[in-house]
Amino acid sequence: MMAVLERAQAKPTDQGRIKAELRGRARALGFDAVGFARPDLPREVQSGYRRYIAAGRQGDMDWLARQPERRQSPKALWPEAESAIVLGMNCGPDEDPLAILERRERGAISVCARHRDYHELIKGRLKQLAGWLHGRSGAKVKVFVDTAPLLEKPLAERAGLGWQGKHSNLVSRSFGSWLFLGEILTDLELEPDLPEVDHCGSCRACLDICPTSAFPAPYQLDARRCISYLTIEHQGHIDREFRKAIGNRIYGCDDCLAVCPWNKFASMATEAKLRARDDLRAPALAELARLDDAAFRQRFAGSPIKRTGRDRFVRNVLIAIGNSDEPEMAAVAEERLADASPLVRAMAVWALAQLLAPATLAALAARHRPHEQDADVLLEWQAAAPA
Repeated sequence: MMAVLERAQAKPTDQGRIKAELRGRARALGFDAVGFARPDLPREVQSGYRRYIAAGRQGDMDWLARQPERRQSPKALWPEAESAIVLGMNCGPDEDPLAILERRERGAISVCARHRDYHELIKGRLKQLAGWLHGRSGAKVKVFVDTAPLLEKPLAERAGLGWQGKHSNLVSRSFGSWLFLGEILTDLELEPDLPEVDHCGSCRACLDICPTSAFPAPYQLDARRCISYLTIEHQGHIDREFRKAIGNRIYGCDDCLAVCPWNKFASMATEAKLRARDDLRAPALAELARLDDAAFRQRFAGSPIKRTGRDRFVRNVLIAIGNSDEPEMAAVAEERLADASPLVRAMAVWALAQLLAPATLAALAARHRPHEQDADVLLEWQAAAPA
């Protein structure tokens, strides 16, 4: 997302004071980290991005491959830019994000989605800060959150907020894995901060914990194997290879973030709007599986989960039900065999195949398979109860 304010007359003699005032204003607006960088990225970052796209590791996220010449460097995105102001807001959880994985009848929702949609929150605060800078200096400004074509994690590293760890996410010495990022580009020249250096050392905890082996090598992520991608961005049926590994993760995955040793320095989010909603800490899978579209929209109003849509979300819930090892939850999955969505029906079949005895599953197949028209759902029936 982007907002633009036109420039008046910049005052170069004030630039040192402006930078100090920007830090103070940013912290008053709730940002916990502030850094300054030149609006460019090293050639190795740009070439790494191009290799990532060429390998197709972005999966369904087509926007990552769109206009690569603009995305690979802020200066290419906006040639007038002279400085990048990178801001971070602490979103640290108040409990261990991995603990929910043991409660198989409950859904695990990523820390990033247990509260109000951070995009709107951060965008509003960035606009306030950018408006102050424009009024103070006359500078042109453009405001970004992570939906814009900007490689924000390497830019945050250059601004000193942290470094990209072996899991490719930003790690902060002060906040561990838990920073939401936003950026302001400006045509006002400001002294850059020193970039952060890599402190991962020989640690590979984030790589080793990944349930789906989504890291081909340190510092490389294949999104097509990532549970966060599969449960949030992937639009189709989730491949069988990954379903058992998903466990009860119904929106995102925090494993590689939560296990990072640098989280020992992290703290709970101070921004009230980034604290977890009680109903999203450990929601009951049975309840979520029964949501229709209207109930889904009402339940997740103001949440990033809403953007995934009801059908994909219930698809995820049914995979979690199949992994629950709770045979009594088969009744909930059976209710979804007549769902309007093939995504949902297919995963209802898979869930039942994990929970029911073969004879019971065969009887269900006899009742439902003759009326099924979708090829993918029929394939699930064939795998579950061969005709």
